Amino acid sequence: MHEMGIAMEIADIATASIPEDMQGAKVRRINLQVGKLSAIVADSLRFCFDLVVKNTPLEGAELAIEEVPVVARCKDCQNRWTVKEAVFTCPSCRSGAVDLLSGRELDIQSIEIEDED
Repeated sequence: MHEMGIAMEIADIATASIPEDMQGAKVRRINLQVGKLSAIVADSLRFCFDLVVKNTPLEGAELAIEEVPVVARCKDCQNRWTVKEAVFTCPSCRSGAVDLLSGRELDIQSIEIEDED
């Protein structure tokens, strides 16, 4: 389960993002974008994250995951579409020459910090 390693990295990044002058603050929410092709199971990632952040400033933080669809563009006719099946041919011209525009992301979009005061 590679989600554990990913959860550990997210926790490290979020912890490091707490400003020096806010060391008593808690992280309230971490907003992620995860592509459908990233092979990450959202529920497993949340479970692992909850284990990793026990007894840290991140404990209780919400891991908000936005799933990013697979979007492709045909190199021949420039058609752009959302891939719904494991078929990577252009629905317009049937070309197999495609670029993937999205779907492989694993990005922290924002980290919401709440000051204790």
